[in-house]
Amino acid sequence: MSAGRIATVTPVSEEAATGKVAAVFADIKATKNIAFVPNLWRVLATNPDHLELVWTRLKAIMHPEACGRTSKLDPLVREIIALAVSATNGCAYCVNSHTAAVRKLGLGVEALGEVMAVVGLFNSTNSIAEGYQVEPDILPPLE
Repeated sequence: MSAGRIATVTPVSEEAATGKVAAVFADIKATKNIAFVPNLWRVLATNPDHLELVWTRLKAIMHPEACGRTSKLDPLVREIIALAVSATNGCAYCVNSHTAAVRKLGLGVEALGEVMAVVGLFNSTNSIAEGYQVEPDILPPLE
């Protein structure tokens, strides 16, 4: 972990993982096709049930193909949404993680700048509309 941020619990090392934690760690690496377990999952592993719950949910939504499902959204779109929400929420860990993911999926730096411009624009206009308490008048169709 970086010198500027210290986890509030000691992350579980891959070497110390057993049982449910070891199984989830192996699934994370296989599903994400990575060689190590990222810090978020190692910290969540301090509570194996929570680790399993969060991983199962993330896997189902972000990696539906790994669960035998198809998605109307391609992996890049899912990661762009995750990046936009992470930037809006101010989560440096997730911004870095999802930026790495979109770059790995082929998003160039210029397109990344465009994503951040959209995020910034709508954070601003959402705040303005909410501040003025503007009544919605453009509504989605009811099905």
